[in-house]
Amino acid sequence: MKAIGRNLIIQKIQEGTTETQGGLLLAELHRDDIRYIKASVIDVGSEVIGIKKKDTIFYDRHAGHKIGIENEIYHVIKSQDVVVVL
Repeated sequence: MKAIGRNLIIQKIQEGTTETQGGLLLAELHRDDIRYIKASVIDVGSEVIGIKKKDTIFYDRHAGHKIGIENEIYHVIKSQDVVVVL
């Protein structure tokens, strides 16, 4: 699997549940206050600068689309949607 151009192939890192101040447990799916999602970079397109394979990133949760390969779900996003590289 190879990313093309300015695209990245990533896999989300599951954060699990979080507890609110009131004691409610919220799944990551129900956290509307989180704008950016943590992910691991699987592959990087040839035009991407500053991001490499195996980096951990945060990207805009509304970016990109899903792709299923061999029973795994990956996401394809543009490099411009990345806001932080750890």
